[in-house]
Formats: sequence, C-alpha cells, structure tokens
Amino acid sequence: MNERVDALIVGAGPAGLMAAESLADAGHSVIVAEAKPSAGRKLLMAGKSGLNLTKDEPAGRFLYAYAEAAAWLAPMLAQFGQQDVKDWAEALGSEIFTGSAGRVFPKEMKASPLLRAWLRRLGEKGVALRTRWRWTGWDGAECRFDTPDGPQGVRADATVLAFGGASWARLGSDGAWAAKLQAAGIGLDPFAPSNVGLCVDWSPHIERYFGAPVKGVALVVGEARYRGEFVISRHGLEGSGIYAVSRPAREGRPILIDLLPDWPVEKVQERLSRPRGKASISNHLRKSLHLDAVKVALLREFGGPLPDGAALAQRIKALPLAHDGPRPMDEAISVAGGVRRDALDDHLMLKQRPGVFCAGEMLSWEAPTGGYLLTACLSTGLWAGRGAAEWLERSHDA
Repeated sequence: MNERVDALIVGAGPAGLMAAESLADAGHSVIVAEAKPSAGRKLLMAGKSGLNLTKDEPAGRFLYAYAEAAAWLAPMLAQFGQQDVKDWAEALGSEIFTGSAGRVFPKEMKASPLLRAWLRRLGEKGVALRTRWRWTGWDGAECRFDTPDGPQGVRADATVLAFGGASWARLGSDGAWAAKLQAAGIGLDPFAPSNVGLCVDWSPHIERYFGAPVKGVALVVGEARYRGEFVISRHGLEGSGIYAVSRPAREGRPILIDLLPDWPVEKVQERLSRPRGKASISNHLRKSLHLDAVKVALLREFGGPLPDGAALAQRIKALPLAHDGPRPMDEAISVAGGVRRDALDDHLMLKQRPGVFCAGEMLSWEAPTGGYLLTACLSTGLWAGRGAAEWLERSHDA
C-alpha cells in the first residue's frame, strides 16, 4: 500500500515531535512514523530520574557545553533555547522549577504528563502517529516501512528523519539506520558512547564497596575540574561525575581524582604530618582528613602502596583514575557521531537527498547531561521542521 502526505517524520522522540508540530502549525498534513509501540520512549526513561529539561545559565556558557558543535548549533539554540524550552513545557501544563545547580525540571519530576499533553496537542493539530512502523529505506522517492499490516510506502513532499542515536536500543535508538544512509552516500561520523560509565577491573578488596557512592570529590582533566558524585559498580564506575569525563576518558586523556577538592595540598600535608601513634594508616587518614572507607579504598586501588608525607598528600589530591575504557554503547545515555555537518545544508537538509532533513541525536554532536541534550534535540527538531516547511512552500510555488 502507498500513501501520500505533505510531510513525513520518521521517529517520535522530542526532535521528531517538535518537527511535526512546526510543520502542522505551517498548515501541512503530517504523519509521524515510529518503530516502537509508543512515542517518546527514551524521553520517558530519562524522566524516571527526574526530567532535566534545560539548564538556567548564561547563554555563552550553555553553548560552550557543545564543544566543537557549538558554532553549528548556535543559530538553532538562539531560535529555541533555554527560556523557550521552559515556555514550551509550561504551555503544555507542566509547572517547572530550577534546582540549585541551575538544572530545570517539571515539578512532577516525570516526563509522562508532559508527553501525554504534547501528543494530545499534536493530535488536535491533525498530526497522525503511526506506531510499529519501522523504516526500511527508500524506494526511489518513497519511504518504505515494515508495519503490523505488512509493507507500507509513504510518498512525502518533505521528510524529517529523527531516528535518534545508537544507545538504549530497546527504546528505539539502535543506529540501524546508519548503514542505509552510508549506502546512499551520506557522510557519517562513527558512533561512540557518551555520558557513560567506565570499565574497571577491580581487585577483590573492592567488592565490599559495590553500590557505594563516592561523594565530595572532583575529577580533573588538564585544567578542567568537574564536581559530581559517582558510584562503584561491579563493572566499574557510574554516575554523573563519571559521565562528565566520559569524552576525555574515551579519548584516552589522563583523569585524576581529587579526594579533598576543598582542601589545598598544604593543609592535607599538615594534617598528615600530625603524630599518628599506633593508629593504622587507614585510621590516620580517617581521623586526620575525614576520608571515609570508600575513598581510602579507591586511594589504595588506584594509588598502590601508600607513601608517606608530601607524596601521600599529592596522591590524595591527584589520584590517577585507572580504567579500561567506556562501558558498551548500549549503556550510554547518548552518543557522539552521526550525520556530519558537511552532509547537510544550513536548514539541516541532506545534500544528497533534497527534501529530506535530519534532526536530534542522529546529528554528529555531543553534550553532557544537565539539560543540554534535550534542549538541542528540541531546537534541531524545530529547525529541521521549519526548514522542511520552507522547502514545501518553495516547491508549491514552483
């Protein structure tokens, strides 16, 4: 069977739904095709730990989080940025608040109410959602799908691809689309895990600390310092503090742990020089520096036999984090890699396929957690949707 529509969106995550709404607002008929049984599955998963919508901080600092992709994303984030995300959420009935670190959340701390309201609004605007429709590629100008009713084709005057990246495959972002785009001559950067834990081959004495949090530390990469907690797991290290350094870890850059980030090394050295009497080194560290058992265990694990005096103070302030690389990509919150900037025009349209646009995590950019990921997905979705609407207007005028 074949169907004709003004605009086709492939992928019902935040980027795809934002593109669909912008096209519907422009007066076009829109179909959203989603491979999973329901929309927004990764968004719902993110909401289980509190849906971080965006971050309230100066625009320049916010943009800096996107590293080398900042210049590319800048006009998109200027069109739909932090305040726009907050206004969007409130228009959908979600009361929001800003936490102490500037992170913005809905007060209910969940994604489901916001997603339900959004899907209801899209339905009222005439957007048709087709679930269990898995994209299988192009047949000429037509998009082909495997569906519960058998193979289906959709011919659209404009298409927005919003497949997601290649993490959390069970939620729909499996990266299977990449091979098809590469076969069509579209340039992609290889996927790599981002915002992910690190593998560590622990010695047996660490087993008692599996599941234990490590608090009040800083992770240091060159001149950059990151404050954040993490957890010792059976397979390594997990948590926001580790996710913040996942890119330099992936790139093989040295990472140091400052176990006492609020203390200068001189203070640490002075405390260590106090008489310890018959106390063990562990007890001396606990009493003189207030290092808990988990920090002492990490000090022994990564630091080897403990030296005395100034050398021990230096090790406490700059403990090398030994790891075996990132955890598997399917455990990553997000990925680096995807459709390259040079494969797209300024409207996010594929140069190799006029009328086909890309948005969201399938583009080659990465950012830390903290609201940056969702904000960029929404902004690139809107940008691609508006680009597709302009394409339709030009096509109709012609």
